[in-house]
Amino acid sequence: MPRTLSTSDMVTPGSLGPPHPEPTDGEQARQPLLDGAPSSASLDALIEQLVPKADYYPEKAYIFTFLLSSRLFIEPRELLARVCHLCIEQQQLDKPVLDKAQVRKFGPKLLQLLAEWTETFPRDFQEESTISHLKDVVGRIAPCDEAYRRRMHQLLQALHQKLAALGQGPESLLGTDKPISYRNKPPASIHRELLNICSDPYTLAQQLTHVELERLRHIGPEEFVQAFVNKDPLASTKPCFSDKTNNLEAYVKWFNRLCYLVATEICMPAKKKQRAQVIEFFIDVARECFNIGNFNSLMAIISGMNMSPVSRLKKTWAKVKTAKFFILEHQMDPTGNFCNYRTALRGAAHRSLTAHSSREKIVIPFFSLLIKDIYFLNEGCANRLPNGHVNFEKFLELAKQVGEFITWKQVECPFEQDPSITHYLHTAPIFSEDGLYLASYESESPENQTEKERWKSLRSSILGKT
Repeated sequence: MPRTLSTSDMVTPGSLGPPHPEPTDGEQARQPLLDGAPSSASLDALIEQLVPKADYYPEKAYIFTFLLSSRLFIEPRELLARVCHLCIEQQQLDKPVLDKAQVRKFGPKLLQLLAEWTETFPRDFQEESTISHLKDVVGRIAPCDEAYRRRMHQLLQALHQKLAALGQGPESLLGTDKPISYRNKPPASIHRELLNICSDPYTLAQQLTHVELERLRHIGPEEFVQAFVNKDPLASTKPCFSDKTNNLEAYVKWFNRLCYLVATEICMPAKKKQRAQVIEFFIDVARECFNIGNFNSLMAIISGMNMSPVSRLKKTWAKVKTAKFFILEHQMDPTGNFCNYRTALRGAAHRSLTAHSSREKIVIPFFSLLIKDIYFLNEGCANRLPNGHVNFEKFLELAKQVGEFITWKQVECPFEQDPSITHYLHTAPIFSEDGLYLASYESESPENQTEKERWKSLRSSILGKT
């Protein structure tokens, strides 16, 4: 019989080291902010560091870190406006006669920055005003080289295609998010058992991986910041992030759905031999998910089998060969802040870096734990230091965690999609918690007074029986 996992204290906060001595304003504007970087700087100095010049281009890691974290202090459209203004001012692009030699050194760097920004954070450019800023600043350098205008046209085309693809969000992939409390078990015309759709554990693990990567693709890196955003005490405007974490939240809902789907499939059969067969099938699916590197589906399956309506089925579990299940539970054991899982994740990440095939590149982390890690990083360190400087050291660590995830989510799924299986995963009816308990008690009678009282209450409220 499995043990029930506790999720209340699964993660302990991590901590960054003490902040380094703060540089003066003169120092922070000139020192690089990555190699031997100071731990903090004013927002103005950080924006200045982002702006390219004829003989300077910011490090790629700095661009990602600042664009990711800056939205805590300034809206992306306002940041773009300030960057464009600084470019026009510093390169004297508002003069009637331009220094063509200087502009030809500066132009490619400006376009490179805009390309990186639109590629990594395309949702920053959903408003027409942001597109206007792009067209304006590039229009000023275009007379020096018509290739700049063509490059901008290509950039905008790619941006519109990316936004269109992201607009087809994961909400459309999920048919039955809300669990259902049935008055009785659904007829076969409504509910088909998963094993009738797919009886091969490896195939189902592949299809789960397909679903995971498809849903991850829609999550923007900015959602990790916006999920925990608070009003910046020095900001003059209110944050506008209330509806900007939809894809992240939809992915968490998918995890919950898979948990309940697993529990529903186990509780559905009337005979314990069939229930045991379903449990052993999901154990094999979970093992294949582990081998693939799909830790999110693995944890969802284990969580589904550890739900109380499933774990209480002692007669069913007595017929299950549980050795493989206990090994998987050990890998995902929350002890030591998920020490075993983190070791396995590092192994999968290393395999991905040295991969010779797309199959070996797959790393799908246990998403809820990733969110908790980022939450504790956010809560454990202030965004600003007492002198008002941005705590850039914190955001370097945040960018490291989010950047690794972004690399993993961009992997193309090597497995061919089976529409019949993925459709079932998205749309098969699932029991609510009460529905699961009712099915569980009908399969194996209540053993103690608490269970008997709960069964009586459920029969009364769901089935209308006393």
